Amino acid sequence: MVHVAGTVVHPGIVTLSAGARVADAIAAAGGALPGADTSGVNLARLVVDGEQVLVGLPATAGAPHAGAPGASSAGADAGPLDLNAATLDELQDLPGVGPVLAQRIVDWRTANGRFNSVDELQEVSGIGEQRLADLRDRVRV
Repeated sequence: MVHVAGTVVHPGIVTLSAGARVADAIAAAGGALPGADTSGVNLARLVVDGEQVLVGLPATAGAPHAGAPGASSAGADAGPLDLNAATLDELQDLPGVGPVLAQRIVDWRTANGRFNSVDELQEVSGIGEQRLADLRDRVRV
């Protein structure tokens, strides 16, 4: 289940099959409205159960989504980042997490399902005890 919000025909919750992509979520919401800006949305990214996809709207602090450019829920005011809903960009906002490690986290999530605990991050290649210690207070499940 994914929440699609913003400039789509039918904003709301959509149910998708495993392996669905952001483009599928938007299509399930009736598609983007004419003139909607989807340039900041990675339409090819796999969606994660429980996430929010924002189309044509600026991000709001603390709202995990696949939407607007520069959006992040990892900031100090937003609280810990949800590992099960975070986008690649949001993961890269974490200290010591670049594009390669962020992709490994998403790949682990895709292969194994939801993270059940923050400690499961150690199962991701490139995350050892020290990196986990650095991330522990910045992420949640």
